[in-house]
Amino acid sequence: MTIPASFRAFRINSDAAGYRSGIESVSLGDLNPGEVVVKTAYSSVNYKDALAGTGTGKILRRFPLVGGIDVAGHVVASTNPAFREGDAVLVTGSGLSETRDGGYSEYARLDARWVIPLPAGLSLREAMILGTAGFTAALGLLRMTENRQTPDLGPLAVTGATGGVGSLAVAIFRKAGFEVHAISGKLEHADYLKSLGASQVLGRDALSTTRPMDTARFGGGLDNVGGPMLAALLAQTAPYGNVASCGLAASAELHATVMPFIIRGVSLLGVASAGTARDIRQEVWRRLASAWKPDNLDAICTREATPDELPSVFATMLAGGSLGRTLVRIGSSE
Repeated sequence: MTIPASFRAFRINSDAAGYRSGIESVSLGDLNPGEVVVKTAYSSVNYKDALAGTGTGKILRRFPLVGGIDVAGHVVASTNPAFREGDAVLVTGSGLSETRDGGYSEYARLDARWVIPLPAGLSLREAMILGTAGFTAALGLLRMTENRQTPDLGPLAVTGATGGVGSLAVAIFRKAGFEVHAISGKLEHADYLKSLGASQVLGRDALSTTRPMDTARFGGGLDNVGGPMLAALLAQTAPYGNVASCGLAASAELHATVMPFIIRGVSLLGVASAGTARDIRQEVWRRLASAWKPDNLDAICTREATPDELPSVFATMLAGGSLGRTLVRIGSSE
């Protein structure tokens, strides 16, 4: 396939003219080196994308870079024998829109070691509805189950449940056979969360205790917010339950005691999706394409946008107004 001399990309700059982002015309030579060139079909919007695209957070380590930490599409050129023209592939995280050009581009040039063949059971569109958010939620569940988390320990709590990671966690955990209690400050979306599989939708006051230990009401959970809610979740987790920490929407600080750890054997597990080893990535995507694949991905995809609409999507997300996942359509449909 012939790659055009120039194509559109959503690029982020920071120089003497200030921090800015928007659509630019770029060439393949403008992108980072890589063994695999992909014609992009879809990307997605994660909180990290909004921070990077607006400069609200210090995400990018070099400029200019194409934004978008997720990408899915078809290979159009490869110097790596593991990938051939026409292969459907995806990449999430792995330095995209941080140290390397990302997925908000009609063509992406990628490091082969992070390129994952699209697993049977997923379309490119479904893979990007999941994206980094779904990968993070599933990685959290993998870490918990590897540490002996079972449905018998009790329901899994999901904080920040209406966001991308939270929504997908509710659906993935339920599909995996766990009872799920969604915790959110947006109780007006309770019906949405129940449609994803939450058996209960609780307000933030469910995790308002300041006691170092309280009545055990959850078998474990996935925390997206950090701060006092994470401390309260640890205090209310059943013996030998696991809490996976993957976000800091409320606070990066954690003021807690070791009592849940040394009295109940609770485990606090870190979830760092960006640098996950390849073999673990493949296992997570295998499960997302099969036993853990949510039945309601279309319901979780609450918005579909073009690259031109990204600034407004970022603004809504940073203002706390997003719900579910935003898919970015870049190329032609599958």
